[in-house]
Amino acid sequence: MLIQIGAVQLDTFPFGADTIDRTASADFAVKPVLGALPNREFMGEGDDELTISGQLLPRKIGGLTELEALHSFRRAGEQLPVMRGDGRMLGWFAITRIQEAHKDLERDGVGFTVEHTIDLVRVGPEGASRNLLGTLLSLFGAMGA
Repeated sequence: MLIQIGAVQLDTFPFGADTIDRTASADFAVKPVLGALPNREFMGEGDDELTISGQLLPRKIGGLTELEALHSFRRAGEQLPVMRGDGRMLGWFAITRIQEAHKDLERDGVGFTVEHTIDLVRVGPEGASRNLLGTLLSLFGAMGA
């Protein structure tokens, strides 16, 4: 496994990723000072964003089902745990954008190759715990408890 977003694993088969880019920032309040460089006061952690890119071969190895599952998470505004392949938990993220490029279209309109880019942004722990609680309660409801 290269990376896992919620229940969807990105690996070499059937849903792969070629690159993972991470951009993290810190927020500072700028305080002007007369005759000197402005002071900056640390305000906390800024956005933490992941961009995952790869290519699918839907006719040969599949992957469209996993891509559609990620679209479902995006449409629902799900906040999902993201784990790297070495087992390190990166935190809770929300999918903000998915881009697909179908190339060499076949008769049904699906490309022989499908390039994808998935953009995620880290969410605070309060949103993640709400999501986790809702998931647990729905599991208990499904079990009839």
